[in-house]
Amino acid sequence: MKVAKTIKSVRNLVKAARSKGKKIGFVPTMGALHIGHISLIEAAAKKCDFVVVSIFVNPTQFGPGEDFEKYPRPLKADLEICRKAGVDVVFTPATAQMYPQENLTWVNVEKLTEQLCGQFRPGHFSGVTTVCAKLFNIVAPDIAFFGQKDAQQAIVIKRMVADFNMPLKIVVCPTVRQADGLAVSSRNQYLTESQKKNAPLIYKSLQKCQKLIADGVADSKTIINQMRKILQQAPSIKIEYISIVDADTLQELKKITGKVLTAVAVKIGSTRLIDNILVDVNKR
Repeated sequence: MKVAKTIKSVRNLVKAARSKGKKIGFVPTMGALHIGHISLIEAAAKKCDFVVVSIFVNPTQFGPGEDFEKYPRPLKADLEICRKAGVDVVFTPATAQMYPQENLTWVNVEKLTEQLCGQFRPGHFSGVTTVCAKLFNIVAPDIAFFGQKDAQQAIVIKRMVADFNMPLKIVVCPTVRQADGLAVSSRNQYLTESQKKNAPLIYKSLQKCQKLIADGVADSKTIINQMRKILQQAPSIKIEYISIVDADTLQELKKITGKVLTAVAVKIGSTRLIDNILVDVNKR
């Protein structure tokens, strides 16, 4: 496994692999790797011949008061995880490598970024799409892999790639969960022991949604109210939003129809956690 710290070095390594006819798979991360990231790496290894993982805590997607400074950066452990997972190249640029001067050019995907997390984290998705566009230009992968847990991010990235005719495919992999149902996240480590006991209520609320839809309940408000009751069982959970939206357009749905994304964002203490499920009413 090679570790590339500069844009030039990672480009040279990818160029050499491509010259041998290898298909390039790419997993962009902010480090603090866990089994969710490993599942993305494994998916990349199955579909591609040469796997690149980036580890870069991108400052432009953090808003004022968010956890950029304290975001975990266990680089040594992350590199060992990548080595064991069979990664070919890890790209670990410094901020000055990615943003050598004031960034004046930003990628903004309209409409898809105005709801869900977008309404609570202004500027977040512009930071995500811009850094992903930069990484795609640098690594030039054939396929890039993202997790379903960050559903809105995956949908936004897919649209950016389509709108800009970028020559790569986006693959979205299933959410990886702990035994108690909590979606695996780098931010879970911020939780106290008591908060960890309450956090699985997030997934329980989503399971309730899934069951109600399966039972034929079509009124979104009714479902959201039932989900809210579950989350309110723990006073430490502060609901940011519960939304039922069209899985393609992310527009709010009053009535359940077609392919539906139910998304939840909460704060447990100072830790913000998100989760979601997809339900296709036509396939129930």
